[in-house]
Amino acid sequence: MKDNRNALNFGETEIRKLYMKIFIPTLLGMVSSIIMTITDGYFVGQYAGVDALAAVNIAVPLFLLTTGFALMFGVGCSVVAATHLSKNNVKSANINLTQTIIVSLLTFAILSLIVMISPSNTAILLGAHGELIPLATSYISILTPSLVFYMLMNIGFFMVRLDGAPKYAMMCSLIPAGVNIFGDFLLVGRLNMGISGAALATAISYVIGGVMVIIYFLRFSKILKLYRLKMSKTSLYLTIRNIIVICKLGFPGMLSELAISLLVFISNFTFYKYLGNDGVAAFAVVCYCLPIAFMIINAIAQSAQPIISFNIAMSPARSIEAKILSIKMAVVFGIGISLFFSFFAPELSSLFLKADSHAYTLAVNGLPIFAIGFLFYALNLVYMGYLQSIEQVKIANWMTIIRGFILPVVTFFTIPVLLGDLGIWLAVPFAELTALLILFLTIRKKKLLPV
Repeated sequence: MKDNRNALNFGETEIRKLYMKIFIPTLLGMVSSIIMTITDGYFVGQYAGVDALAAVNIAVPLFLLTTGFALMFGVGCSVVAATHLSKNNVKSANINLTQTIIVSLLTFAILSLIVMISPSNTAILLGAHGELIPLATSYISILTPSLVFYMLMNIGFFMVRLDGAPKYAMMCSLIPAGVNIFGDFLLVGRLNMGISGAALATAISYVIGGVMVIIYFLRFSKILKLYRLKMSKTSLYLTIRNIIVICKLGFPGMLSELAISLLVFISNFTFYKYLGNDGVAAFAVVCYCLPIAFMIINAIAQSAQPIISFNIAMSPARSIEAKILSIKMAVVFGIGISLFFSFFAPELSSLFLKADSHAYTLAVNGLPIFAIGFLFYALNLVYMGYLQSIEQVKIANWMTIIRGFILPVVTFFTIPVLLGDLGIWLAVPFAELTALLILFLTIRKKKLLPV
């Protein structure tokens, strides 16, 4: 593909330089999402109390599901579009982009409507009980209608970046984050609207992010543009076929988010069983800190993804170089994140919980133990991202199921029995380590990457 985007040349620019041009804006954009999450947790925990923080944590799986759908459509479409662009087939890339946006938004509009029919039952289904039910219901009711825009914002992040505008993609996260911070300060900190204010602030930020993506593709895009689709039977058939391909490629990303949703659900159940509401609130600190690790490591994996997808057929050596670079960065950042959470557990916990609460004590003692698993988590995400990029979908799906659905269930129902309260915090690190060993052996056996 000719480099008429000026900013990025996926086929010729030196890999390290190209990678960093993508990584830095991607990381900054994702850091804004981290700030958004932490800000919500800070204001809810400090101004609305422990029960409100626990209620927000109850609702987390619903919103992880949204992120999962966005990853499925976004990653899948970016891989397919990058392949088309590498062959100068811009029209097909634009068609795929338009089909993805339309189908994904319609799909999640329907799912959001189902949730809104009975938000209280959704809250109960997610594990809310007693005094947490009305709090979780309020949060879900206000935030759910904005999830369509959140979906668009996340899909747009992949496609805007692929279009050669990683800085604009970054702004699609930074600006909503700033709006959310101000909204939390005003609605929760000053107007004392509690959990409802936090939900409203986040909803407004999602709408702004989604609108920014629409504006980009209507006014500022370089190559990727919205395409007027035909309404014939043939066009409908081709849309269905293309979406199936896109969903297959991106499905491991969705599985990963579903796995995190399951992890949060099982964790909430286990912590409540052993430690009550204070345990759920303590684990909520982990849930607010986990996106920090996820976003940083995801930026590492995602920055390599378009380079790998673009070069895998024409220049495999460039793809391997990009992935090896991402593995090295995953090791460095994985260790760094683990040490950070271990040393600053009191400071992090105090952001969300009052220092004189029992939940705070549980979080301070448990976070360093949980942090042991971040290095394994980092390597798992990078290796899984590589498998998606080279279209090894079956292996990626199976590994995601093993890592995200089977191992956590096994460890949460066995390790705490053996080790008591310590085992609750060690269950996830043990599952991540086991998954990494299985993944490492699978990749070596298949000779998919020299590791």
